[in-house]
Amino acid sequence: MAQDRKVIITCAITGSAHTPTMSPHLPITPDQIAQEAIAAAAAGAAIVHVHARDPADGRPTSDPDTYGAFLEPVRRATDVVINITTSGASADVEQRTAALVRFKPELASLNMGSLSPYGRQRVADKFDSWTHEWEPALLKAAPSRTYVNDEETIERIITAARRSGTRLECECYDVGHLYNLAYFLDRGLLSPPLIIQTVYGFSGGIGLDPQNVTHMRSIADRLFGADYHWSVLAPGRHQFRICTMAAAMGANVRVGLEDSLYLAKGRLARSNAEQVVRMRQVLELLSFEIATPDEARRMLHLRGNGAAGT
Repeated sequence: MAQDRKVIITCAITGSAHTPTMSPHLPITPDQIAQEAIAAAAAGAAIVHVHARDPADGRPTSDPDTYGAFLEPVRRATDVVINITTSGASADVEQRTAALVRFKPELASLNMGSLSPYGRQRVADKFDSWTHEWEPALLKAAPSRTYVNDEETIERIITAARRSGTRLECECYDVGHLYNLAYFLDRGLLSPPLIIQTVYGFSGGIGLDPQNVTHMRSIADRLFGADYHWSVLAPGRHQFRICTMAAAMGANVRVGLEDSLYLAKGRLARSNAEQVVRMRQVLELLSFEIATPDEARRMLHLRGNGAAGT
């Protein structure tokens, strides 16, 4: 694994799993997403990972016009690295890559295998009322939903990213996803150094046991040697604990309201920036230095904002 002195903090601003009822602080509108991203960057995030939501009701959307409404303000206000998602329950690759193709970000995420959201429907039982009808309907439909990332889908997303000059952050939710990544590397569709984010505790993927963090790193080292950069994320109450452990092992880290709505037990995070500040404080107490956006660009071999699309 590539070793760098400074730790890159990524902030995942809103995601698609949490719904408006779950937290009043979840950013929904383009203006809210933009302001949250700008504040996260000011707090120390070198990268912001973004999804879009319909401003009318907060449901996830891949509409590139909605992305544009917050991407341009973020680009004008800060030099943070923007990472656009290509994930989603839709099997329509054109839809999932529409924002990537239009805006040509420096970085985009790519899930390296298909997943089903086991047990997510149980979240619906925790709330007596909902802000929007689509929220419980989405959760209750989880048992029959699959997030499709088969070989053809992954190859098409890789091709779209290459045409856009976008580097891919490869999301590995289980050990098999690392082997999927090695397969695409062997075919010459991806080039080292890889950007790998190992993900723990999401339904259908590898669990949150600390041993799994070391196991995933061991497999990645065996497959890719020093030709990768490693980042880690974990959901909910495990976020800071797993990220701190991984940082001590050489990883970069990800926090944000996409992954956890909380700052501490029973205490909702009022913003993404609060989580970034907390993560930064922990890392600096452990004598880690925090990477700036330009340092992250050099570390991850990103092209810089100057070549971004419009």
